[in-house]
Amino acid sequence: MTRFSCIAADVRLGAGVVLRDFVNLYGCEVGDGTRIGTFVEIQKNASVGRNCKISSHTFVCEGVRIGDGVFVGHNVSFVNDPRPRAVGDDGEPLGDGEWTVVPTVVEDRAAIGSGAVILCGVTIGRGALVGAGAVVTRDVPPGEVWVGNPARFLKRVEDM
Repeated sequence: MTRFSCIAADVRLGAGVVLRDFVNLYGCEVGDGTRIGTFVEIQKNASVGRNCKISSHTFVCEGVRIGDGVFVGHNVSFVNDPRPRAVGDDGEPLGDGEWTVVPTVVEDRAAIGSGAVILCGVTIGRGALVGAGAVVTRDVPPGEVWVGNPARFLKRVEDM
């Protein structure tokens, strides 16, 4: 067990998972051989596949599904709500079930550069590369490199 971490009883960890210090995992699933860096949070109903690397300071929110062999750089943030707010129209705090989780998918062998922000409802295709600092607002097709804010097509991975 890592020091000063919160690993809830409802977390499913595969064989050979490596957890660094100060991780927060609850209600999620992490596949065999995956490495999770320091200060990572993975929320309920999120999943990370086998043999992934999730680098430090990354936030994987509810509704995110990460495939096998995916690299996630440092300080990557996933978003799961297209209209985040703290209170309803009446000014009262919103509770569980008063907002909609919009799923996000990162397919096998994709890579996401440090500091990227992945908005809800997108799919990052198999083997795609999202550049550091990119803000992904729409689907990234398999095998393509996308960069910038908002993220846009740069080239095919084979051209690298």
